[in-house]
Amino acid sequence: MTQSYSLEELQRETTFGGAGVDADDRQVPIIDLTNFEQRREEIADELWCAATEIGFFQLKNHGIPQSEVDAAFKEANRFFTLPNDVKAQYPRPKGVNAGWESRSQIRPSTGTADEKESYQITQYHMDDLWPSEAELPDFQANVMRFEQQCWEVGMKVLSCFADKLGFERDFFTKAHDPKQSDYQSTLRLLHYFPTQGVTEQGDIWRAGAHTDFDCLTLLLQHAGHGGLQVCPGKEADTKRWTNIPPLADVITCNIGDMLMRWSDDQLNSNLHRVRLPRVDEYCGSRYSVAFFCQANKTQIIQGPNKRYQPISAQDFLNQRIQANFAKADR
Repeated sequence: MTQSYSLEELQRETTFGGAGVDADDRQVPIIDLTNFEQRREEIADELWCAATEIGFFQLKNHGIPQSEVDAAFKEANRFFTLPNDVKAQYPRPKGVNAGWESRSQIRPSTGTADEKESYQITQYHMDDLWPSEAELPDFQANVMRFEQQCWEVGMKVLSCFADKLGFERDFFTKAHDPKQSDYQSTLRLLHYFPTQGVTEQGDIWRAGAHTDFDCLTLLLQHAGHGGLQVCPGKEADTKRWTNIPPLADVITCNIGDMLMRWSDDQLNSNLHRVRLPRVDEYCGSRYSVAFFCQANKTQIIQGPNKRYQPISAQDFLNQRIQANFAKADR
């Protein structure tokens, strides 16, 4: 029997478990952030168009040096090559986006566990969840430096959406204040397991179809590590999936459910997934690094037109986490 969810966002996910079809006739916009302040109005227009049409876009000249991106992937690799019994000392606590998990995330769309492991970093929830300096020297300092760089890019983008929605320009920056103890934005290191020997997609997914919980997701991909696909809401009924190019020099962004709700559904939080590689594609480990701009817990989410009832960011996020880790949190 299909499970029922109170959030509309979750209910929508349950209808997207099938393979659908690939659509190669759609392009994901690439937006140049060069001279951001001087070109703010132009960039805001481009972001708004991408966010309302497809919900996904890629950023170039975003301000994070490639050396820093490479260093973040190196830290991810260092963590995931630790023995499982060491990683298991830092498990994700019940109901919290922090710590290590493996094959425990079950999407409402599929009902099966994602074929991956991940390590979540939410800075005020990391008590006893950091590997020791003996295990991973300088790991904490290095990943937190990268977290700050991702936050800065995210706030630039969100300031453009604040302009378009009629909020104060720093509205979302204040709503994602890392100096407040209820800050809950998350840096996530991801390792999708190798798939050698798998000959068809079937019911197993590296990440089943889902929308993100947050306001804005920033994703760094390895060149050649493909599989990420998006299904825009305007074509949801057709189940047509577009491949997102795994380019090393861009940040792939998507709108999350928080911002879709905050915009009274003007901005699209669209379903996406990571399919298994086909036999003629790279089938080894797939790594990515994601940063989720999640509003501070006490922030109240309600758009200017009040389409939805107000809900705190904490309650909204808790409902999403509980749905995705329901079996692991029992």
